[in-house]
Amino acid sequence: MPLCTSGPREFLIYPPNSHSLTRRRFLSQSAIAATGVIVPAPLIACAPHHAVTIAPNPVPNLDPNTLAQYVDPLPIPPIAQATGQREVPGNSGFRVPYYRLAMREVSVKVHRDLPATRMWAYGGSVPGPTFETHSGQGLLVEWANELPANHFLPIDHSLHGAEKGLPEGRGNVHLHGGKTPPEHDGYPEDWYVSGKSRTYYYPNEQDAALLWYHDHSMGINRLNIYAGMLGLHIVRDAAEDALHLPSGKYEIPLVIMDRDLRRDGQLSYPVSADPQKPWVPEVFGEAHLINGRLFPFVDVEPRKYRFRILNGANGRFYRLSLSEGLGIQQIGSDQGLLTAPVSLKRLQLAPGERADVVVDFAGHRGAKILLSSDSFQLMQFRVSSAESTDTSDLPKTLRTVVRIPESSAVTTRRLTLDEAQNMVAESMGMLLNKTPWHAPITEKPVLGSTEIWEFVNLTEDTHPIHLHMVRFQLLDRRPFDTFEYITAGTLRFTGPVMPPDANEMGWKDTVRVNQKTVTRIIVPFTGYAGRYVWHCHILEHEDNEMMRPYEVVRA
Repeated sequence: MPLCTSGPREFLIYPPNSHSLTRRRFLSQSAIAATGVIVPAPLIACAPHHAVTIAPNPVPNLDPNTLAQYVDPLPIPPIAQATGQREVPGNSGFRVPYYRLAMREVSVKVHRDLPATRMWAYGGSVPGPTFETHSGQGLLVEWANELPANHFLPIDHSLHGAEKGLPEGRGNVHLHGGKTPPEHDGYPEDWYVSGKSRTYYYPNEQDAALLWYHDHSMGINRLNIYAGMLGLHIVRDAAEDALHLPSGKYEIPLVIMDRDLRRDGQLSYPVSADPQKPWVPEVFGEAHLINGRLFPFVDVEPRKYRFRILNGANGRFYRLSLSEGLGIQQIGSDQGLLTAPVSLKRLQLAPGERADVVVDFAGHRGAKILLSSDSFQLMQFRVSSAESTDTSDLPKTLRTVVRIPESSAVTTRRLTLDEAQNMVAESMGMLLNKTPWHAPITEKPVLGSTEIWEFVNLTEDTHPIHLHMVRFQLLDRRPFDTFEYITAGTLRFTGPVMPPDANEMGWKDTVRVNQKTVTRIIVPFTGYAGRYVWHCHILEHEDNEMMRPYEVVRA
C-alpha cells in the first residue's frame, strides 16, 4: 500500500480538549466536524478501508437488564486432561503430555431465562478448558478443526486475508504470552480448514503466569473470538508455590467478555451500513459474560480468594471495582507476579491484559458483594455467614523483578499508531508505522539483544499493543503534540514523563498505549529466532491492518 501523495478525500480530525475521551465517545458528545482541527490525508498512509457508518440493527438487541440477575452460578472452565505422552517434534526420545482439543460449534446457556446460544468453542465449552502446567513442563496440543464450513457471523471480504473464496470455517491458535517457537505460535496466515489439525508444542520455559489461548486466523480473528474461541493456560512454578497463596477451590478464574445478544439469545455482531464492507472499528456489547455466563453469582467463604482475571473482550476496557468498599490486592500482571501486592480500589484491564488479584472477604460475613465496571454490574459474590479457616498467605514481598537499564538497549525504534478518518471523523482504517501487513518486514531484532520500542500514538484511542513470544517492561509514557508531529515531523512533548503505575511494574506482554502519548517499552528478545507478529489487541483494529510481522534474527 503506497503513501498518499494527493487527493482531498481523506482527513485526520483531532477534536480540541478531548484528552480524557476516546474519539468515538467524543463524537457522541459534540459536533466535531464544526470544531475540529483538520489535517490533510497526504501526511499519513492510505487507509485500507472505507469510511464506516454503523448500520441500524433491523432486529433490536436484548437489553440484558431486563433479565433476572444473579440466578445462575458462576461456571468454572474444566481442566484440560492429557490423553497420554508423545515425542516433541525434532527431539526424539523427549516425551511430554499430549492433549487433543477440537474447535467445534456448540450451544451454550448464558442465562437461565434464555435459549442456548450458538457459539464456536475449544473442547466444547466457552471459555475452553484450562491448561494447568509447571514452568519447564512442556506439552503438546493437537488443535483439531471440526468447525462448520460456513461462518455464522458477518465476514468482510474486503479485508486483507479474508478475501472471497477462502474457507469460512478456518481456525488457528495462538498462546498469548507464551514463549513459543515460531512454527507453534499460530502465525495469522497459518490457518487450516475443517477436517485438518495442527499439533503445537508449548515449552512453558517461563515464570509462573496466567496465559490464554485464542484464535488468530487472518481477517476473521475478531469473529472467531467473538464466537467463543478462547481459553486459559496457567503456568505455575516452585517460587509461586512457596508463597502459600489461596489455592484449590479458593483460586477462581474470571474470563470477562462483552457480547451483544438478540432477544432469542443468539449472538449479534454489528455491521457497517455498507453490506459489501461490514467491518466496524470497534465492538462494545451490552451483555457482560463472566466465564460465559450473564450476571452469575458465586458462593465464597469469609476469607482470602485468588482471582485470575482475563479481559477477553474484543474492544472494551474494563475498570473493575467491588462494592461495600472492598479493596483489591493485585499480585500479578500479564507475565506473572509483581514484586509486592498493590492495593487498588479500581482495576483497569485492556483487551488481552490479565491480572492476578487477592480479595479478602473476611469481615463481610453474610454480605452480597458486587463486581462492577463503571456503571455495569458484572457478578455477585455471596459471602457465607459461617466462620472459615484461612491458612493462605498474602506476603509483603512476592518476587524480585529486576528493572532493565535503558543503557542495555542496542537500538530504539520509533513506531507510530495511525488512523485515517474522513471529514466527520469516521474511521477509514488503522495502521502500525504507516505500513500494511503485506509490506516487507522492517523490525528485525537480533536474538539475545535488548531494544526500546517507542509507540507514538497519533490516534484518539488507547490501543493495547501485544508482542508475540517476548515479555517486556514498561518504561514510561509522555504526552506530545500530535498536530506538530503530523505536520512537521517534530516530536514536541507537552507534559512530564509519566512512570508506569505500580501494577505495571512487572513483566508485561500487552501494554496500553494511551491516546496522544509516546509509550516506551524495553524488550529483551530472548527465546527463539523466527517470524512473529505485533499488533493492537482491539480485535477489529487487528483484523483491519493494525498488525505487523517482525522477525527475530540470529547474529
